[in-house]
Amino acid sequence: MKMPTTRMMVRTIHIVLAIPIIGYIYSPFAVLPDYAPATRYVFLPTMLLSGLWMWKGHLVRRLATRRAE
Repeated sequence: MKMPTTRMMVRTIHIVLAIPIIGYIYSPFAVLPDYAPATRYVFLPTMLLSGLWMWKGHLVRRLATRRAE
């Protein structure tokens, strides 16, 4: 897969997963228990990993190719 395509996919995933987190922050307190587990255990970790990948993914790829040799 080409780098621009990968970058666009990761960026889209990051933005789409930020929407439920924003809803979690700004929702009424009575509604929070309904989707708190999904936000805490799915949306937030996936968004954090995609953000780290966009930030330092080039180093991970460099380390992976160096160890494969």
